[in-house]
Amino acid sequence: MGQFDRFAAVIVAAGYSSRMNQFKPLLPLGEITIIESTIDSFIKAGIKNVLVVIGHNADLIKPVLEKRKVKWVYNPNYDDGMYTSIKVGVDELDHNLDGFFMMPADIPFVKPETVVKLAEAFLESGKLVVYPVLNERRGHPPLISSKVRHDILSYDGTGGLKTLLNRYSDEAYHLMVDDEGILMDLDTTETYEALKNRTE
Repeated sequence: MGQFDRFAAVIVAAGYSSRMNQFKPLLPLGEITIIESTIDSFIKAGIKNVLVVIGHNADLIKPVLEKRKVKWVYNPNYDDGMYTSIKVGVDELDHNLDGFFMMPADIPFVKPETVVKLAEAFLESGKLVVYPVLNERRGHPPLISSKVRHDILSYDGTGGLKTLLNRYSDEAYHLMVDDEGILMDLDTTETYEALKNRTE
């Protein structure tokens, strides 16, 4: 068994990319796409269990995921917002995991070593949620204990995952990292144009 076999990563790629006129996960980033770069952050860190939640443009993204040999699950209710995709992803995970990373598809620059440090901090701290932090700002991806799974699945989604996880503020660990990638989402066309030629 690998060191991190009891962890998984859920990447949410089901939405419309409504703030951009293009489908974000498949936009080019160097020689690969945004979704592939996001996946690579976990694969290179030794997180083999990567699950991508798809919805909008599912038929376009499936071939990319299959080429990468990454599992996917379809959210038929992606129209109803991101939290529905989070629930579909979490529900699909194996029950024997210690925890899982939660990542939007448009955060492709997180360093693999940051993922490793988050997993190590999770194991060492015994906390329920571990957040990467840079300049006093929480970033992505949080690493969430499987003990929180039931609450995620039963929550109605008001305020999103962030609101739910705030319930666990006493059981949260903040890991300081030197990684701008945890705060870099490609949310707008301007951000994408500015960063698309960035390479690792």
